[in-house]
Amino acid sequence: MKRIMASAFLMFFMLHPASHALDLRGITKHLDTLKSVVGATAKATRPISDEEEYFLGRAVAARVLGTYPLANDKDLTKYINLIGKTVSVSSGKPFTYGGYHFAVLETEEINAFACPGGIIFVTKGLIEMTANEEELAAVLAHEIAHINKRDGIAAIKSSRWTEALAVIGTEAARKYSLSDVAKLVTIFEDSIDDIFKTLIVNGYSRSQEFTADESALQYLAQSGYDPEALISFLKRLSGKGRPSGGGITATHPETADRIDNIAGKIPAGQADPRSVEIRTARFMEVQKPVR
Repeated sequence: MKRIMASAFLMFFMLHPASHALDLRGITKHLDTLKSVVGATAKATRPISDEEEYFLGRAVAARVLGTYPLANDKDLTKYINLIGKTVSVSSGKPFTYGGYHFAVLETEEINAFACPGGIIFVTKGLIEMTANEEELAAVLAHEIAHINKRDGIAAIKSSRWTEALAVIGTEAARKYSLSDVAKLVTIFEDSIDDIFKTLIVNGYSRSQEFTADESALQYLAQSGYDPEALISFLKRLSGKGRPSGGGITATHPETADRIDNIAGKIPAGQADPRSVEIRTARFMEVQKPVR
């Protein structure tokens, strides 16, 4: 802020002759103008807030639910939330503005989606493919990592956010005109499209996926789950190949590359055998109606 003020003052005196520099009558007016410009400039460079991320995430989730139906299975939904929230507490971002919420999509497609702010979807097809609760926790840990890293928000074109803040950050925006509102609505809708296309069609970058896998290993170990479960899940996934349609293998890097990336990065220590046994029994009980 100080650097911006200094630059603004320098520009002011460069543009005004020295004879006017001592005109005290206009100093106050110019200071007020400069403060207004500096405030707008600072706002135009700020990141998306947690609250803004939450509302964007809700809108993205609504788009996902327009593509995949929500599973009507209260027990399975409760179970997924139990696992997800256990892992999220041990993540780098235990709490979000609106909290973490996990839901199941009624589709045989093998996939999972992390909407900005904390809403995570996992398909029935993916749940059916997991061998135990450890693997299911590994999938959720990977999606939680995307939220921690704000990968969904990163999918928004920077020009959109700059344009939005150009409207929000101006003095005139205290009373939005109809054109201002229309512009903000368009930017909001386009931002949702950016995120939705990344989740469903294009996928995250190779480096983002590798980082999410690496973070997932830490979350699993810290929450008492077996980090090796991520590798066992990926090995099973590698046998699925790349489908012609959608699915996790269509939007992620080659599974073999993901396995190679984390092979030597498994945290030391083991999950408590008794806890694993209890979780496996719980998994099998909940899975009966699914399989």
